[in-house]
Amino acid sequence: MNIRVTKEFRFEMAHALFNHDGLCKNIHGHSYFLAITLKGKPRSETGNPKDGMVIDFGDLKKFVTEQIIRPFDHALMLNKNMATNFHQNFNDQKLILVDFQPTCENMLLNMVEKLSPFFQGNIQLHHLMLRETSTSYAEWYADDNSLY
Repeated sequence: MNIRVTKEFRFEMAHALFNHDGLCKNIHGHSYFLAITLKGKPRSETGNPKDGMVIDFGDLKKFVTEQIIRPFDHALMLNKNMATNFHQNFNDQKLILVDFQPTCENMLLNMVEKLSPFFQGNIQLHHLMLRETSTSYAEWYADDNSLY
């Protein structure tokens, strides 16, 4: 039987939306909350240290921290079109320049792109949720996307 397991993460990050018609055009920060749900069958290998697990939560934490949390935490994410004015002033700062509008939705899709190649076969990426504020979040489900 398949089981779904979820690990939660938190990080702080600032962004601004290029050419936005509201307040989000200004640089501002959020305390992001990320939940990653994987689907798979628990191992059934007596003597294996991972027996009974879909994935070791510690291994998942290490992997997601390397791929997502460490690069994004306390960074400023800007669309490359907006960043030309800022780049000179952020030489020693954590500035992430992206080809997309750094909305919660697009950030979540970027995370799916980074993570999905590593979860194929026995363990699959099932669901990601990125909360930007206490009342606003975006979700991605594998079932909604035929490519995954």
